[in-house]
Amino acid sequence: MYELLNKIDSPADLRKLSREQLGELCGEIRQYIIECCSGNPGHLASSLGAVELIVGFHYVFDTPSDKLVFDVGHQAYAHKIITGRREQFRSIRTQDGPGGFPIPSESEYDAFVAGHASNSVSAALGLAEAAKLRNAGIKVAALIGDGALTGGLAFEGLNNAGSSRADLLVILNDNNQSIDGNIGAIHDHLLKMTTSARYNKFKNKIWSSLGDSRFRAALQGWTRSLKSSFVRKTGGDLFEALGFRYFGPIDGNDINSVVNTLRKLRNLNGPRLLHCYTVKGKGFAPAEADPVVWHAPGKFDPATGERKTQTYPVPRYQDVFGKVLCELAQADPRVAGITPAMATGCGMTEFARIFPGRFFDVGIEEEHAVTFSAGLAAGGMRPFCNIYSSFSQRAYDEIIHDVALPRLPVTLCLDRAGLVGEDGATHQGAFDISALRCIPGAVISAPRNEAELRNLMYTSLQRQEGPFIIRYPRGCAEGAAWEGLPFEELPPGKAETLKEGTEVAVIGTGPAVNRALEAAGTFGDKVGVYYFRYIKPLDTEALGNIAQRYRRIVTVEDGSLMGGLFGAVSEYVAAHCPGTVVTGAGIGDEFVPHASQSAQRARWSLDKKGIEKILQKCLQI
Repeated sequence: MYELLNKIDSPADLRKLSREQLGELCGEIRQYIIECCSGNPGHLASSLGAVELIVGFHYVFDTPSDKLVFDVGHQAYAHKIITGRREQFRSIRTQDGPGGFPIPSESEYDAFVAGHASNSVSAALGLAEAAKLRNAGIKVAALIGDGALTGGLAFEGLNNAGSSRADLLVILNDNNQSIDGNIGAIHDHLLKMTTSARYNKFKNKIWSSLGDSRFRAALQGWTRSLKSSFVRKTGGDLFEALGFRYFGPIDGNDINSVVNTLRKLRNLNGPRLLHCYTVKGKGFAPAEADPVVWHAPGKFDPATGERKTQTYPVPRYQDVFGKVLCELAQADPRVAGITPAMATGCGMTEFARIFPGRFFDVGIEEEHAVTFSAGLAAGGMRPFCNIYSSFSQRAYDEIIHDVALPRLPVTLCLDRAGLVGEDGATHQGAFDISALRCIPGAVISAPRNEAELRNLMYTSLQRQEGPFIIRYPRGCAEGAAWEGLPFEELPPGKAETLKEGTEVAVIGTGPAVNRALEAAGTFGDKVGVYYFRYIKPLDTEALGNIAQRYRRIVTVEDGSLMGGLFGAVSEYVAAHCPGTVVTGAGIGDEFVPHASQSAQRARWSLDKKGIEKILQKCLQI
């Protein structure tokens, strides 16, 4: 079935193929991705669209010496398959299998980590400048697409690269997720002309003969203006203004066009950008028809395209958030919803339909999302800014400078907080509590079920100043009753007793406290359980009483122990009750690799069994 693909164990094998065989190979790679992802879910549509660009690059360039930096990393499946990971790809994103994104520690062909968007140009520029300083004689390219060009960091990189005159190729994979434009005869003619070796040799000879004269400057300005008139409709004038030589657009799913163009561009120097149009979901009709759904579709039938829809016994936290936001917006015209390109993932699609004027998808721009929300708040609105916990790291300065410092009432809802599963180290929501707890005036909360999430969202509307942060995990909630109940305000800084005990106290936050309550039941009245829905402000009155009553305290949190709830409790106990010993269950001082959420929770003692072991040890000491 995979006659050519089974012979490709490295790009060196790929380069042995004839040009005529490349199209057949691309078809086999595409089918292999579909087959593997149908039973082992991953990011499908983006990788299907980028096959020819990846095959073409490895065919033309001398990888791994030459470097290809991906952005975003979920379009790199073909890259993994042809760089020695073909068989392992069947277990991608599973424990001990390949990661879903390029990981340098996994392969020498993975030039740079690529879990978050918009970093490729900056990283590739650094690699290119390092190669020049070391006289390495290698080529470096950044493959950017799937909306990553909307991120501000991408433009910072482009601006610096254009002015630096670095030997850098940027390949723009335009699949209608960001820049749009037209392909036509004029563009094809321009591409052939600008990539021609004869044209470039003649052009460089002319510029050299003119030296640094005023006439040269005037002539270059005229030619740029003339060229801009041809490429304006494609957005090429923007890249030319940033200092890049613009080429294209080309059909990025035509392997011959890709190879021909890359061969010509490989021998050019300086900053250059190749604009490629591709079809997201290419080669699989359902994915081409609905690339949003098929971005990460879950399991499906590769023959019919029928998705094996997953049913949930209880709502997911993201669904609860979306419904409650609609409920609040119906009662309060000040409520607005903001997302950085995650409307479906965060549960905001229904809000967008009902309240289109108060819904803002700002693209992959977390920094802008936060400051834009601050502007809305300054103008009298009550914004709910929903960002995945891992991505909120990108907006740290904006949270401090633009929300907390002016004390603006912005509700920051951090979805996917804690252990997220198969997406791996780049996506774990481990660091938000530690990072945000030091911000003056910030309120940080973690609901233990859907009813608590609903009431915390309501409570945030009653607060008049400063960031109100609500973090909640990926996946299903607890099955608690919540719809149709009266709203209840939950005063910041107030903890709740779930179970009294005599020897060991468990202080938990978020849904992890529910597992702690289950584990505590094993030990009868020896273990007490206390729910701190607010990590900041901390209920120091309750904590003081707990520290005086119990000889040992165990904190439980779905986040980093360093600086998290464990850090907050330890700081207080050390200052006020130094005789009490504090032990923490949570994420240790390392990055969490990809595995199922259940496996990750077992690894970090955040399931019932793991918490029981900690409690057993504490009771024996």
